[in-house]
Amino acid sequence: MKKSFIIFIFPTNEIYLSLIMKTDKNRLLILVLLSVAFLGYSFDLYVSPPKEKDGELINNSLAAEGKLLWQKKNCTSCHQIYGLGGHLGPDLTNIASKRSREHIEVFLKHGTNVMPDFNLSKQEIDAFQAFFIALDQSGQSDPRTFKLHLDGTVSQ
Repeated sequence: MKKSFIIFIFPTNEIYLSLIMKTDKNRLLILVLLSVAFLGYSFDLYVSPPKEKDGELINNSLAAEGKLLWQKKNCTSCHQIYGLGGHLGPDLTNIASKRSREHIEVFLKHGTNVMPDFNLSKQEIDAFQAFFIALDQSGQSDPRTFKLHLDGTVSQ
């Protein structure tokens, strides 16, 4: 009784599994196919890594320099981008639209009582500004506005 009930609800699953997984030969074939697919996909990612949104940050060399500075100065230890990172400083994803360039430049140039003065050059400050503008154009960062879907994905 129980088995027929399962077949009634999921008729293809039991039939599918019984046909494919019937012999050890089929199991080995599936293992080999999945392994080849995994290795092929891994090789493809290694050869051509995914680009950021339409290559926006990659094509803008000043923004790319700002991104490298962000990583070199370890800004993520205190600040966040899209809610990911440290919690000592604010999320800087949309800082370019919330504050003026001059305001951001003063913070970058002199620091605050919590943020250290990194003695950044004018070129480095401009690179950070370009990085913040590119980030701002990529979307909103307030996680309270995100929608959580049943499959675990998130959208804005």
